[in-house]
Amino acid sequence: MTDRDSSAHANPRGAIKDPDEWVTGDEPPTAAQESYLATLSREAGTEVPDGLTKAEAARRIDALQEETGRGQ
Repeated sequence: MTDRDSSAHANPRGAIKDPDEWVTGDEPPTAAQESYLATLSREAGTEVPDGLTKAEAARRIDALQEETGRGQ
């Protein structure tokens, strides 16, 4: 019998792709991304640039999480 519960050993970040590799990366950001960007930008005292793509928003979120300490 095999152990099918591989989640105990799985890398939780293993399925995360680089935003540059996203098939939908050139699409507009999701509503969730826009909302979270607004929150992070407010906390960081910065503005959210207009016209971001979904991939650009993801990279911006990563940077702002690092800056604000939310990504820890």
